[in-house]
Amino acid sequence: MGMNWAAIREAEFPVAREWAYFDHAAVAPIPRRSAEALRLWAEGQAAHGATRWGEWGARIEALRTDLADWIAAHPDEIAFVANTTHGIGLVAEGFPWKAGDNVVVPAEEYPSNVYPWMNLADRGVETRLVPSRDDRIRIEDLRDAMDDRTRVLAVSHVEFASGFRNDLDAIGELCRSRGVAFFVDAIQGLGPLELDVRRTPVDFAAADGHKWLLGPEGAGFLYVRREWIDRLRPLGVGWHSVTGAFSAPGLDFTLKPNAQRWEGGSCNMPGLQGFAASLTLLREIGPRDLSLRLLDRAEAVREAVAEAGWRVLGSTRPEDRSAIVVAAADGVDPEAAATLLRSHRVIASCRRGRLRISPHVYTDDDDLRRLRDGLAAARGVAPPSGRGS
Repeated sequence: MGMNWAAIREAEFPVAREWAYFDHAAVAPIPRRSAEALRLWAEGQAAHGATRWGEWGARIEALRTDLADWIAAHPDEIAFVANTTHGIGLVAEGFPWKAGDNVVVPAEEYPSNVYPWMNLADRGVETRLVPSRDDRIRIEDLRDAMDDRTRVLAVSHVEFASGFRNDLDAIGELCRSRGVAFFVDAIQGLGPLELDVRRTPVDFAAADGHKWLLGPEGAGFLYVRREWIDRLRPLGVGWHSVTGAFSAPGLDFTLKPNAQRWEGGSCNMPGLQGFAASLTLLREIGPRDLSLRLLDRAEAVREAVAEAGWRVLGSTRPEDRSAIVVAAADGVDPEAAATLLRSHRVIASCRRGRLRISPHVYTDDDDLRRLRDGLAAARGVAPPSGRGS
C-alpha cells in the first residue's frame, strides 16, 4: 500500500494552508512534529532546567544512529555540526596537507564548498576550479584538472543553482583510482537522492538538516569514513572531544576514537531535538519512497513550468536531474517573478540569475496550479487550462 501523501500534508505541514511552498532547496518549513519537539524542549528547559538532559541526549544519539543508517554509515562516523559550512571547514582545515598540494572543485559549487578550500592558499594549497559545460559537470574535466599533487576532490551531490546531479559513483571511482580523498557536500542531495557511503566511496560528507531533511536551521552532521578519523586533525577540541567527557576526575587528553572528537562542546540541543523529530517522519516514508516522491514532484513542476510558457533549463537526461527545477522565460526578470509569485502566495527563489523551484512530498495539484498560474502572470499572459483547472 502506497503512502497517503494527502494525509501527510494535512497532519504535518500547516505551511500548506497558506503557501504553495517551492523553496525547500533554501530553507524548508519544519513538520508539525518537529515544531512540537522544539516546544516541548523549550517548556521543559524553562520548567525543569537540565534535569531532563538524559532524555535529550538519548534522542540525539538516536538521531546519530538514524543518520548513519540513512547513508549506510556507522554511528561512530557521524559528528554533529552547526551547518554544512562548519563540516566542510573541519575537513579542509584538518586535512594533512603539504605545500604544493591541490584540491579540485567544480566552479559552480555553492560558496561554502569553495571558500574553505581557497582559505588554504596561505598553506600552499591550490584550489582548482573546473567550469561546467551546458549546465553539466563533466567527469573528464574533473579528471583533466587532477595531477599527482591532487589530494581532495570536493563536489556537491546536487549543484544548488542548476540542480545538476553529480555521478558520485563515477567520481568516487575516479578518486579511488588516483588515490584522492573524496568530499561530498550532501545538503542538496539527501532526500531527493539516496546515498550509500559503503557502496559509493565517499570519504567525507557534510549536510545541514534544514532543506530536504526538513529540520531546523543550525543542526547538521559530518560523516568521516572510519579510516580517516585518526588521519584528520581534530579542530575545535573541547571537553566533549575526549573519552572522559562526563566522568574524568581530572585532565586526560585522550580523544574519542570516533567522529565525536569533533564535537568539542555543547551541541545545538533544541535544533537537534527538532531534527530528530523530522527524521522520524522521513524514516516512516523511507529513503527509496522519499526519493521517488521528490523526483516525481519535480517532474510535475517541470510540466507546470512548461505549461506556463517558461523554459526548463539544465540537462534533459533523467540521470542528471534532481528535485531542483531551474526555469527562465524571455523578457522576464526572475527576481521580479519570484516577488510576483509571493503575492500569489507561492514561494520560490532565484539563484545566479535563474528561478529555482523545489517542491517536497506534500506538494499537490493545487500547489502546482498556483505555481503555473503565477508563472503565467509573470509573463503577462492568462493562465492556461490544464493541471488542476
